[in-house]
Amino acid sequence: MADLPVNLFGEIDPPQRLLMGPGPINAHPRVLRAMSADLLGQFDPEMTGTMNEVMALYRPIFGTANRWTFLIDGTARAGIEAALVSLVAPGHRVLVVNFGRFGLLLTEILDRIGAIVETVDAPWGEVVPIAAIRAAAERFCPRVIATVHGDTSTTMAQPLEGLGALCQEIGAFSYVDATATIGGMPIEADAWGVDVITAGLQKCLGGPSGSAPITLSDRAADRIFARRHTERGISRDDLVQGRERRIGSNYFDLAMIMDYWSEKRLNHHTEATTMLYGARECARVVLGEGLDARFARHAAAGRAVTAGLRAMGLTLFGDDAHRMANITAVLIPEGVDGEAVRRRMREGFEIEIGTAFGPLQGKLWRIGAMGYNAMKHKVLLTLAALEAALRAEGHACPPGAGVDAALEAWG
Repeated sequence: MADLPVNLFGEIDPPQRLLMGPGPINAHPRVLRAMSADLLGQFDPEMTGTMNEVMALYRPIFGTANRWTFLIDGTARAGIEAALVSLVAPGHRVLVVNFGRFGLLLTEILDRIGAIVETVDAPWGEVVPIAAIRAAAERFCPRVIATVHGDTSTTMAQPLEGLGALCQEIGAFSYVDATATIGGMPIEADAWGVDVITAGLQKCLGGPSGSAPITLSDRAADRIFARRHTERGISRDDLVQGRERRIGSNYFDLAMIMDYWSEKRLNHHTEATTMLYGARECARVVLGEGLDARFARHAAAGRAVTAGLRAMGLTLFGDDAHRMANITAVLIPEGVDGEAVRRRMREGFEIEIGTAFGPLQGKLWRIGAMGYNAMKHKVLLTLAALEAALRAEGHACPPGAGVDAALEAWG
């Protein structure tokens, strides 16, 4: 049969954009180089050795000694789904701490699982006090309390001190989505007593989306192993099966994935080798810089962004006391076309900032400074471009005030 004509398009050659939105951000060059390394078979000793290295590298980043610290192959949402579908069975009661779009996402995923869900809510731009979480938990008696650490839709960071202790007191498990904060704000799984935390690479860790680090306490692991039902095609008589209901997903079955990452090396899926390399290098970059130094750099970048925006006469959204270090939301001035400003920044300066979701759509820009982009010069370039775009759209800004204030605030 004759070959049909095919448009081969061109070799991938994306513009060199500076991604200063809520994520993804520009990946660190070392991460991109690591991802170009040769592939290996999934049970090659070099490959399984690399898997063990990844487990060791991510423990300090999660602030834990948990044995079960590894990767889920998929975006950050894959980690969320794996955690929830493995912890929660249909009919289980789950309390969701909801203060933005991603609290609502947890609710939707749990609804699909068949859980009985109740939320304890705060208006967008605020966080939920621990006293309100306690009152809701004592009334509702959940099996799991789930929350987001930093919700990028509102740029608020939920305080987590006391959450783990509350859960252990009432006999519940705790789950936290730390996608937007890991590597940029302190994550203290052990100190907080949180049972399961999931994350992603594409924000403060400075990598591409596609791999979801996760850590589980021993008590969470025991709970999940009670639901272990090994896939029939690889089951053996010597493998112990769980006594409770099978996890409702094959791909996101943490019991089987943990057997894959353990010394058993039970085949579950073909490991995403290139993403493993990238995740490994993300961790090496983070730990090489030092966690305290990295958190201080993100805090400085956040201070500079907020000071610069305010000096330009713009109004920030949300509670200053609980603002994420790495993403700042700012109200679009009255009479300004927010998308026109974003387009001018993208086309004139090759800089991207974010828009907003849901009730905040069309009302906010979200500016991120995280990972490889939490650098003084990148913050200054972004503020200067925003000033120029605003002026081009007819909105007066004090010339140079944003850059000057950011320089001073970086301190």
